[in-house]
Amino acid sequence: MGRNYWLDLFTGKTWEEFKKHGANISGFRERRRKLAKEIRPGDYLIIYLTGLSRFMGVLEVVSECYLDKTPIWQDTEFPVRFRVKLLHELTPKTAIPVQQLQDKLSMFENLTSSNAWTGFFRGSPAKFKPRDGEVIVQAIEEALVNPIPRDYDERKYWRRPRTFESAKVGAVTVPEEDREEIRPPDAEPKGDASKSGHEEIQWLLLRLGSDLGLDIWVARNDRNRTFNGVSFASLKRLRPELPRQFDDATTRTIELIDVLWLQGDAIVAAFEVEHTSAIYSGLLRMGDLISMQPNIKINLYLVAPDDRREKVFAEINRPTFAKLKPPLPRVCKFIPYSGLKKEIEKIGPRVKYMKPEFIDEIAESCEPDEA
Repeated sequence: MGRNYWLDLFTGKTWEEFKKHGANISGFRERRRKLAKEIRPGDYLIIYLTGLSRFMGVLEVVSECYLDKTPIWQDTEFPVRFRVKLLHELTPKTAIPVQQLQDKLSMFENLTSSNAWTGFFRGSPAKFKPRDGEVIVQAIEEALVNPIPRDYDERKYWRRPRTFESAKVGAVTVPEEDREEIRPPDAEPKGDASKSGHEEIQWLLLRLGSDLGLDIWVARNDRNRTFNGVSFASLKRLRPELPRQFDDATTRTIELIDVLWLQGDAIVAAFEVEHTSAIYSGLLRMGDLISMQPNIKINLYLVAPDDRREKVFAEINRPTFAKLKPPLPRVCKFIPYSGLKKEIEKIGPRVKYMKPEFIDEIAESCEPDEA
């Protein structure tokens, strides 16, 4: 059985703490324990600096996975640990920017949006394809022989790792009429948002769900909306009402979610479309839902223009949402307009043979970089 290559995320701060402790123990968050158990002695951990988006070095795993909370890192524990051997180390200045290798790495192929590749680097460990791992290790070895100095931002290097402390957060409510932010006439949305409106994306999601053979639901206060002169209410498989499996407060929240896909009485996916709004309205509804039903099993998605991606990630990782139990960034994913439209066009008439889970393949995790 060959060697596997794994992503190991560090900030500059946690990397310096790793070296100060002896550079022989690397760790991951406890919720990554199941995946970490797949790592074996002889595998390589490829060091990626999250603040700089650069490959920094290579560690060889020399032990099985074990749990240990002995302090190594100041800001968090990373208790799922391995004993490691530091094989290669570059400096922050000579570390390799990931985009320098974009023509050679598979995560840059067939992108649904320009930033979709970042999804792979939002949590570790993550398993590289063998060829990707070999390419990165070779590039690091070459950089040791022929280093290329590049400037970097010290503040980004020394940033602290983001954490999710457990905390109970009360539900927050968004008025029904708070659907979209009011903008002056000259403040038109940019990029894909100027070509695709809220109603178009809602319509595409509703049609896609119906074509997949699922029942669909549109937000109660959007039933009279139309797209290209066709009423949402005329769509086949549109449910007149939701299954009564939740309490009244939860049902009122779910009724206002932009689009739902249902299979029998089960809600299999929920979509909030954030076109020109301040992002908050959809996130607050989803936050309410998790606060009231922490064990609910619904796939949550925030659909927004490509150029609003960073705004989505910044808002969903605010403490209000990140401290929910479970954290909203862990259970809600981002779908860019371009990715949704491209996938629908690519599938075409094959859609009736697809399973609804395919939507997850074009969605991007909203969890922050681990380090």
